[in-house]
Amino acid sequence: MKLALYAFLICFALSFILFYLMIPLLRRIKAGQPILAYVKEHESKGGTPTMGGLMVFLPSSILCLLFTRNGALSLFSVSVTLSYMIVGFLDDYIKIKTRKNEGLKPYQKILFQLVVAVVGAFFAYRNGITFLHLPFFNQTVFLGIWIIPLFIVAFLSITNSVNLTDGLDGLAGMVGLVYLIVMGIVISVQAAGAVSRGELDSLTIFSFATAGGILAFLCFNFHPAKIFMGDTGSMALGGLIGCVSMFSGNCLYMLVLGIMFVLSSISVIVQVVWYKRTKRRVFRMAPLHHHLQMCGMKEGKIAFIYATVTLLFGVGLLVGIL
Repeated sequence: MKLALYAFLICFALSFILFYLMIPLLRRIKAGQPILAYVKEHESKGGTPTMGGLMVFLPSSILCLLFTRNGALSLFSVSVTLSYMIVGFLDDYIKIKTRKNEGLKPYQKILFQLVVAVVGAFFAYRNGITFLHLPFFNQTVFLGIWIIPLFIVAFLSITNSVNLTDGLDGLAGMVGLVYLIVMGIVISVQAAGAVSRGELDSLTIFSFATAGGILAFLCFNFHPAKIFMGDTGSMALGGLIGCVSMFSGNCLYMLVLGIMFVLSSISVIVQVVWYKRTKRRVFRMAPLHHHLQMCGMKEGKIAFIYATVTLLFGVGLLVGIL
């Protein structure tokens, strides 16, 4: 745990310096985020620098590898995270180049996510990660080969849910910060006395290092944001959350600790299905955070509520395993 705290502090410092230096450069080269025209409240955000995920996930990935001596789980988790970051970077780059809020095609993103999910599922199965810890109970169930389809569905779900939640200043960052800190603690508690403690500790370090980078990001992302994480960051964050949660046996914990990510996806699904059937909307706009914003709630308040709910569910999980 001590190494994880060091990783948190070091990554915070490195990321803060990178943001301080890179934001003026990104403004100078006009690497600004195109804004969707139908979100009127966001019209003033046009041109805000994006791709802030670079300054979070590059330092955290390097620190993870340096602090964990390149264990299999840390290597694979870093590879997945950086792969997602690169795809998100390409998406952001296309948007900046074309000056439109349309990057990679949806099917291109889904195809990439599916490939990574399948590879990750088989990696878990081959390395004996076929168990699930049950939230709120000190019990573990073993699924054997059935872990593969579960991991594929869970990985696709969480990565898209995180991406959907990245829609307001500070929102995905605050929820991600709380999620990673709580998950890091959960893994650390579960690792005590475990045979694979070294590997599990690497996931704790990666979680805390990234949390430090996100905290630095939030210093520049609170409303009004000076920089966005972009798909560069949101896709990497989704990939990282999927890795540290599933490879620690905490796949089901994502439903509880990631409740606000889950609600983002559910709100979109409900909106689309209900509109196709009735031509009426359940929400003023989906995902849920846009509905709350259109109801008059300020961005900072929405982010605070999302993070607080995540923290409350996290405390409940910790009480259940202590």
